[in-house]
Amino acid sequence: MPLRIIVLAPPPAVAFALRGRNDELVERVISTGEDIQFEPTVRVKQIAGKPPRFLGPFTFGHASQRFIYIRIGTLAGQPNSCWTRAAKVQLSGISWNQIDQARRTNAKLEARLGGRAKDGGPLCATVALLDGGWRIKQ
Repeated sequence: MPLRIIVLAPPPAVAFALRGRNDELVERVISTGEDIQFEPTVRVKQIAGKPPRFLGPFTFGHASQRFIYIRIGTLAGQPNSCWTRAAKVQLSGISWNQIDQARRTNAKLEARLGGRAKDGGPLCATVALLDGGWRIKQ
């Protein structure tokens, strides 16, 4: 299942990357202050009567509470950064209906995140998804 995660207006000159297995950094980018996006792919397992179970190198956490990590600053391989942060993007809001519809139309599921925390630095911790959460996008 292809996903798209858009980080809106993050602070400039800060590194962002997806965390893969074994702490691999994937899709690393240095922010310019413009929106940035990540496009991980996850596998989805169906278990009768259960919500979707997300699998793959970008998924972390308990089976019912899977999330994707975005690593920031020093955690994203930027040793001179004053930021050492990580953000969790929850997958638990994705429904079977969304998955089925996205598959039928060859669409992606997209989440949008505010790029800054309350202190003005980069987003961190478990972040709230904007626009009602995960949405189907062509």
